[in-house]
Amino acid sequence: MMIKPRNQKETSQSLVYRFTQAVRKSGVLVEARKRQFNERKLSKNLQKRKALLRERKRKEYLKNKKLGKC
Repeated sequence: MMIKPRNQKETSQSLVYRFTQAVRKSGVLVEARKRQFNERKLSKNLQKRKALLRERKRKEYLKNKKLGKC
């Protein structure tokens, strides 16, 4: 995206308008908003590790519940 420098007779408002139009046409903002909340997938190893941790915590919670600590 290339923006020409300000002309001598051009007002600052028209320069800002020209810039916003160029940004809108380029699609940069649309792409950034799409990627803003996109989460990448976890690797298989990390998924397994998290599952094991969840299971371990669940068992510990149930054990403490039976002992009356929760």
